[in-house]
Amino acid sequence: MTVATSAIAQYSPDQFDELRALSDDEVVTHSYVRDVPLPSGGMLALVTLDNGRDHTRPSTLGPAGLMELAELLDTQKARAAAGEIRALAITGKPFILAAGADLSKVGDIPSYEAGLQMAQMGHYALGKLGELGVPSFCFINGLALGGGVEVALNCDYRTLDSSAAALALPEVFLGIIPGWGGAWLLPNLIGIENALKVVVENPLKNNRMLKPAEAFELGMADVLLSPANFLEDSIRWADDVLAGSVKVKRPNEPGKIERAVKWDVAIGIARKTLEKRLGKVAKSPYAALELLAAAKSSTKAEGFAAEDKALADLVAGDQFRASIYAFNLVQKRAKRPAGAPDKALAKKVTKVGVLGAGLMASQFALLFLRRLQVPVIITDLDQARVDKGLDYIRGEIAELEKKGRIDSDEANRLNALLTGTTDKADFADCDWVIEAVFEELSIKQDVFAEIEQHISPEAVLATNTSSLSVEQIGAKLKHPERVVGFHFFNPVAVMPLVEVVNTPATDEATLATAMATAQALRKNAVITADTPGFVVNRILAKVLGEAMHAVEIGTPFETVVEAQRHFGLPMDPFVLLDLVGLKVGAHVLDTHHAAFPDRFFESKALHELAEANVLLEKDSKGQSKGIDKKAIAIVEKHRPTDATPYTVEQLTARLEDGLADEIHRMLDGGVVEAAEDIDLCMILGAGWPFQMGGVTPFLDRVGASERVFGGTFHDPRIRGIR
Repeated sequence: MTVATSAIAQYSPDQFDELRALSDDEVVTHSYVRDVPLPSGGMLALVTLDNGRDHTRPSTLGPAGLMELAELLDTQKARAAAGEIRALAITGKPFILAAGADLSKVGDIPSYEAGLQMAQMGHYALGKLGELGVPSFCFINGLALGGGVEVALNCDYRTLDSSAAALALPEVFLGIIPGWGGAWLLPNLIGIENALKVVVENPLKNNRMLKPAEAFELGMADVLLSPANFLEDSIRWADDVLAGSVKVKRPNEPGKIERAVKWDVAIGIARKTLEKRLGKVAKSPYAALELLAAAKSSTKAEGFAAEDKALADLVAGDQFRASIYAFNLVQKRAKRPAGAPDKALAKKVTKVGVLGAGLMASQFALLFLRRLQVPVIITDLDQARVDKGLDYIRGEIAELEKKGRIDSDEANRLNALLTGTTDKADFADCDWVIEAVFEELSIKQDVFAEIEQHISPEAVLATNTSSLSVEQIGAKLKHPERVVGFHFFNPVAVMPLVEVVNTPATDEATLATAMATAQALRKNAVITADTPGFVVNRILAKVLGEAMHAVEIGTPFETVVEAQRHFGLPMDPFVLLDLVGLKVGAHVLDTHHAAFPDRFFESKALHELAEANVLLEKDSKGQSKGIDKKAIAIVEKHRPTDATPYTVEQLTARLEDGLADEIHRMLDGGVVEAAEDIDLCMILGAGWPFQMGGVTPFLDRVGASERVFGGTFHDPRIRGIR
């Protein structure tokens, strides 16, 4: 691989005029420099990045901050040439190195040219760290995300504080790519397989971050140091490197990175994995793959130029703008839920009761134990069921300890807080009781009526129903005002959404307690009205109902999959049906057909598929190979003689228009407060991709909103600038 003399010679400060004009209200991260005498002699220029705010407002790098850093580095380069400094190090304010570009500013970029300048300016400023004429060090003293990691990568050496909150290149998660050197520098530092993990794999795992030890093991830092004297130890280590007493050895040094075969093979495997998991709609993962593939043989200057174009293309597109909208929903609206009552009204939860001891109930119990650290009691019809539930929960606690996620003291504490009983009187001192029994109205009414005899009138009764009326579940109680819906999504520990269902009878204290409890469980709560399916299941019922109806009238399964492919969903309707369970799916469709018979299909074929327990043909690893022939035969039995199948175009329009119509009705009916809440539910509860921005911006962009109700869910539409 050839190495260019200068990667930043292609840039000039004069080319950034349009971008500079956007920095009037920037929270500027300033670059402060001081000289530090080195133990072996000479001076180290120590640069500190600091935006003047505390740790709750991480330093970000906007146009003004980048140009200030660039000018400072030019000055230090001149000092290095004059022999005034032996090296330069860059670090951050307490607990923070930098969190990259200010996304609120990037989201406001008005033109393709300004987006291109944003990429170029990052390369121009940060690239100077590698061209000072003396060694450069980055002392990663805390959180480093995106451009913060790229600050470090542009340096020659890196130390890392073992207590740093996290390191990550999350750009692909947000619909863009690491565009300030990360896509070229990282694979050439740590190898292609490790780089794929950081740049592509982790962002697509719900934006997974790296702990310092993980980042060090991957080779992203040269030494891991204790936080006690991190800065002093970093300076001493840098001095040892300069003096030659420390030889930095990297397992993946450029000369040792295998490029002939492994690089292309790793890219090929990653591409196939992406296509299988995501389809081909999302642009940023594939753009990242192209850059990582090219980094095998391109020069740094070529790599930087390729990043410039890729970042500009993505910033100008629909998916980045949609991602920023989705990011703001999750970061801001989810933390200030619409319609939430005063937090001061919430009752304290000191003991939790779980009605049921099956898998879902046991998952509830474990979550409440871990997050609330209060006594949890479970019950069921007989002792054998209770014991089975207890064994499952204790087994999960043991597994957490085995994996090192909790220590032995916490494992013992959680086990001590867990009890089981068949005597409902043991629930007397519970102030929060949640049911997870069979999805049948009379059964839920009966278990609540029985438990009400034993608990205080103030205790909250929460139901996890996914489709029944919460108001009806509490209708026969003496105190229906303390009943609230608390709908989790499976798997309970992983899925971040809870739909909190507010009935006409639910009082403010109960609702406030539910919201506070969701927060304590580290879940995002959205308040919904008490209507069939609430939000997520109502929208999914529309998609699944249309899919089953389409195949029942003779539309090939492959056509149905193709018709919704551009939605960018993580799985097609039939894989989703298989995941949620065919019986559950049939029940959900029945519920919605009963409530809205003119808009939702029931599916007799799905009931028969559920009875036969057949839909997908799977390989030895349980992965779908397509639709099982037995399932196709069952569906064909239910086909009307006069049926006319849909084309891809017809079904695509039906799906888009049907969703636009249903969501518009939901908003008119006050199911949630705004379209943003619909999107938040679908992103957090159904995996609707960030790159789509949720369902309502997508429906606006494809024109379904205008076709159906002559308007849009968002004004202006959430879309790109070209």
